[in-house]
Parts: sequence; structure tokens; C-alpha cells
Amino acid sequence: MEKKVQLTQKDINAVAWRHQFLQGSWNYERMQNGGWAYSMIPAIKKLYPDKDQQIAALKRHLEFYNTHPYVSAPVVGVTLALEEERANGVPVDDATIQGVKVGMMGPLAGVGDPVFWFTVRPILGALGASLAASGSIVGPLLFFILWNVIRMAFIFYTTTMGYKLGTSITKNLSGGVLGKITTGASVLGMFIIGALVQRWVSIGFAPVVSTVQQQDGAFIDWSKITGDAEGIKSALEQYSALGATGLNQDKVTTLQANLDQLIPGLAAVLLTLLCCKLLKKHVSPIVIIIGMFAFGIFARWIGLM
Repeated sequence: MEKKVQLTQKDINAVAWRHQFLQGSWNYERMQNGGWAYSMIPAIKKLYPDKDQQIAALKRHLEFYNTHPYVSAPVVGVTLALEEERANGVPVDDATIQGVKVGMMGPLAGVGDPVFWFTVRPILGALGASLAASGSIVGPLLFFILWNVIRMAFIFYTTTMGYKLGTSITKNLSGGVLGKITTGASVLGMFIIGALVQRWVSIGFAPVVSTVQQQDGAFIDWSKITGDAEGIKSALEQYSALGATGLNQDKVTTLQANLDQLIPGLAAVLLTLLCCKLLKKHVSPIVIIIGMFAFGIFARWIGLM
């Protein structure tokens, strides 16, 4: 009977250490794939003694990958478990491994930003800044040490946790557990991304649809406003009473204003869907980015945006 190859805690720690440099070769086409493949090298060398198998493993880990650099640790742990089972003869194909990575990276990205960037880091930064403001060198040192201790502890612990969880997942391949987890994670990830489209994508159309002259009393009469505090107070009172359209006599309605009244964020959603469609047709992200830059410049030049 062939001896089963198994990753040790030392191997897992080696991957976790390299995983700290996940964004070291970030690129616009496949984003964190270079750092991911770099972190997997110690495990790949241990699991696949054959050179051709190592090359094939690195190639499948050079596919698109992008998530929060810290919460990516459990994903790499699960992937290590899948690679270990594959090296021992379990039918885990490339699509399964990539599917788990893609399925987990979306939801975890939505967790990592609020936890680390918007909670832990600002709290530690405020603590360090308060000490530094009083002239204490302890402030910046405290921030630097605590932040790195927290992130490194999280990365090392969750990599091992993901590995142990991944082993249990692969034992239930026949029951479809892995497929259900992947599908569920993908749906949740798409939901989070969809909800954030309007926040991430901003489009404004400049063309004027109509210009209507308002009647006296429907706009601020600037000729009667004095330059002192009373004049400013009078203008603000008039503006408050007249509403957002009472600044000038001419009420201008833009194409963007009409679209916002119809369906807010419609253009942003359509642009996002177009990019998804192009990516599905294997159009390079670099080409899409350059194309959007070119169209944006042209649209600005002709007054469309």
C-alpha cells in the first residue's frame, strides 16, 4: 500500500508565512494570483515530488483570485486540504479547487474590510495617535506591534483552521456537501457585490433635458441679498422654503436627474453587467479598463458625461 502524503504543521506555517505577501505581485488582470501561487509553493513541493505535477499545480493556482489579504488565510487552508486529498488519489479536479477559492473569496472579502480596515485598525490607530500626541514614542510602537501581532495571529490560526475544516469537507464529496458550500458561498458573494455596485461605480450624464424659467418667488432673488450675515441668513431661509430647485430662476433638468428618478444607479448596474459579460467572453480586464478610460475621455469631450 502506497504511503499517504500529509502536510505537517510546519508545512502549513510555511504557507501561512508566505501568504502574508499575497499582494506582493498584484496585477490588474488576475490580481492576487501571483502572491497566492507563491504562498502555495512549500505545500506543492511536499505533495507532488514529480516536477510536471508541481508545474501543473502552480498553473491552476495562477487563475484569478482577489479578496481581503487577511481573511484569505482560511481559503488557503481549505485549498491545502483539497490539494492534499488530490495528491492522495481523491478525485478533486481543477474546477473544484478553483470553485472553492472563488466561492469563498467573495463573502470573506465583505467581512474583512469592516472588521480589519474599519474597526481594528482605526481603534489601534486612535489609541496610538492619542499617545503620540502627548509626545510618547509608545504610541506608534504600540500601533505597529499590536497590529502586526493581531494580523499574524489571525493568518496563522485561520490557515490551520481552514486546513482542518477542508479535510472534513473533502470526506463528504460524495454527499455533495462541497458543492452546496461552494454554491451558497457564490450566491452570498454575488449578493454582497450587487449591493455594493452603486457605492463602487459612479456615472453621471451631463446633457440637459430641459430648462424652465421659474416664476418670481420660486427662486432666490440674489439682487435683494446683502453681503452681510443677515443677507446670508435670508438666502438660506429662502432656499429652505423653496427647496433644492430654488437657487436660480432657470430650473435645469439633466439626463442624470431623470435616470435617478426612474431607477437610481441604473447606469452603474448596466456598466457592471457589461463588464461581467465581457469577462465571460474572455476579454482581458486590461482591455476593459483601457476601453473605459478611452470612452470616459471621449464622453467628457462631447459633453455626454
